[in-house]
Amino acid sequence: MPPRTLYQKLVDSHTVQPVDTENVLLYVDLHLMNEYTSPQAFAALEEKGRTVLRPSQQLAVVSHIIPTRAETPRVIEDGPSRKQAENLARNCGQAGIRLYDTNDPEQGIEHVVAPEHGYVRPGMVILCGDSHTTTYGALGALGFGIGTSEVEHVLATQTLVYRLAKTMRIAVDGALPFGTSSKDLVLWIISRIGAQGARGYAVEFAGSTIAALSAEARMTLCNMAVEAGARAALIAPDRVTFDYVRAHARLPPAAWNAAMDDWAALRTDPQARFDCEYCFDASDIAPFVTWGTSPDQAIAVDQRVPLAQAHSSREAADSARRALEYTGLAPGQPIAGTPVDRVFIGSCTNGRIEDLRLVASIARGRRVAPGVRAMVVPGSGAVRRQAEAEGVARVLIDAGFEWRAPGCSLCLAMNDDVLQDGERCASTTNRNFEGRQGRGSRTHLMSPAMAAAAALTGCITDVRKLEKQ
Repeated sequence: MPPRTLYQKLVDSHTVQPVDTENVLLYVDLHLMNEYTSPQAFAALEEKGRTVLRPSQQLAVVSHIIPTRAETPRVIEDGPSRKQAENLARNCGQAGIRLYDTNDPEQGIEHVVAPEHGYVRPGMVILCGDSHTTTYGALGALGFGIGTSEVEHVLATQTLVYRLAKTMRIAVDGALPFGTSSKDLVLWIISRIGAQGARGYAVEFAGSTIAALSAEARMTLCNMAVEAGARAALIAPDRVTFDYVRAHARLPPAAWNAAMDDWAALRTDPQARFDCEYCFDASDIAPFVTWGTSPDQAIAVDQRVPLAQAHSSREAADSARRALEYTGLAPGQPIAGTPVDRVFIGSCTNGRIEDLRLVASIARGRRVAPGVRAMVVPGSGAVRRQAEAEGVARVLIDAGFEWRAPGCSLCLAMNDDVLQDGERCASTTNRNFEGRQGRGSRTHLMSPAMAAAAALTGCITDVRKLEKQ
């Protein structure tokens, strides 16, 4: 057999049969659903008289439309949103699918809940009607988002007709500089290769920088790979992966030993070739922040907003002009010092316990700046309980942060947490599109540490000025 990449090994091991030279029928180990991409699929199944083939390989979560006010019980007051949650509960109940419903103590964001409860393991193929399913590549699983018609197909057959991707390797070597994290790393990469730089590719991250990341930091990296257009993101499983999975999956010893033998082979063969490769030096990375309306419109916090004419093409220059008009920034102005109205810390990108610990370490003994509303939304019920047990939540509350219940929250304007027209937000989310957090909202993507610094100072601030060397 010729040398293969990790991506090719995962596809080959799940190919039921080839369809043609570009497509295969792919077996699906786990399918995740939420309240807004699944109703039409269930309705189509019912109309055709079909049932869910393998309910035990489905998992559902209410996350996008749920309010995050810390109230018990939580009530979805918006009528259409409540109907979505009720439909999901009814569909899952009839099909026998595990649902983390509105008031389930383990409720949270699907891409946080699934790994922390051990559903994600190396070598799996995992699909979801959400583009950030690439998150699971952090644990050596092939994950990607699908559309509603594809959700129906997976529910009915546990397979998917899948178009093969090209392969890309992004190698990063060296230690991350002081004050930076995997969020800065991925924003930096996207700014270098562009929002379409990985379009059509399954990306494998490699190098000493990646190897040094924690499992949760790797999830942040793989989560945002889709913002460069990647169809999948992968990191070869290693000791970091195995330790995380052992702590969360709780496999019986016999099953664990057998799994380890299989997982050891989940890496790219030495002679395998990629369709595209990048090599980067981690020493070039700094705390990053977006200035525009696309994740690739990002700069180091100590830089100035670029001039439109500085971009490489007319199309990019026009996009920059539109973005600056929308965000209300001027070419050439320092990004640091830009006042913010809101701060949001959470989402499937940065709502895990490591993220909240970091924010608390910066906020301890300090206060949120006057006039700033700062929200911390844990990614799941488990994260919320852990943060409270460790004293992380108390530090944040004492500093003036709102301590919320789990959910997607201000990542997107599908729930009660919405920015007002013109409000500027320092956000740990994954997208800064026009209107993403509310009509007329202005979003600056950054790391949890940078968001904490913005909350405490009232403006975009270089976190290295607050952190102790």
